[in-house]
Amino acid sequence: MTSMSLPATHEILDATEHLPGGATLVVSQVAWDDYERVLEGLAERPRLRASYDCGRLEIVSPSREHETTERLIEDLVLLYCQTFHVELEKFGHTTWKHPGLEKGVEVDACYCIRDPQRGARRESSGLGPDSPPDIAVEIDVTSGSLKKFPIYAALSVPEIWWYDGTSFRFYQLVEAAYVETTNSHFLPKLTGSMLTESIQIKKTQGQPEAREAFLRLIQALK
Repeated sequence: MTSMSLPATHEILDATEHLPGGATLVVSQVAWDDYERVLEGLAERPRLRASYDCGRLEIVSPSREHETTERLIEDLVLLYCQTFHVELEKFGHTTWKHPGLEKGVEVDACYCIRDPQRGARRESSGLGPDSPPDIAVEIDVTSGSLKKFPIYAALSVPEIWWYDGTSFRFYQLVEAAYVETTNSHFLPKLTGSMLTESIQIKKTQGQPEAREAFLRLIQALK
């Protein structure tokens, strides 16, 4: 991990050009406007992920393992939703931010589950029509995603799926803090252990085998 303090925006962007896969750049005392300018600059480098928390800017360059795991999870979520007829909206690497809170995060993957009450939840959140998704996914093969949890809590993200390189864990937002749960609230038949098993199959046999095994598993739950 590389750290910087009070650099100019162009210096931050220059530093990101040299980030190898799996590396992290942390910059302290970054103003919100500078964070916005960095995001504009990073639009040309879509592989990089940026998060911001009250002046602390972190930019991650995902590893190849990180990327393949991310793609597999998207496939598995889609298989689940197709099997159980769940209406899914995928938002990919969207950046969710709130200038008043001085919080911002670009997720590895995120999803919204269509629900008749969805509009009411967004209005009552106070975050507007672009408020964060129902589920945010953090794949943590080489860096520490736990420090992003306060950002997600401030943005009122109801559920986080966190992969620590070994196992998948689900967390639900309860009174401004995340509590670990066995099942997803939005995809109730899905557990962290099911995703963990699928990733292990990917590592030893490949993505097609992982998808096929997962599909057999969820079809048995119908």
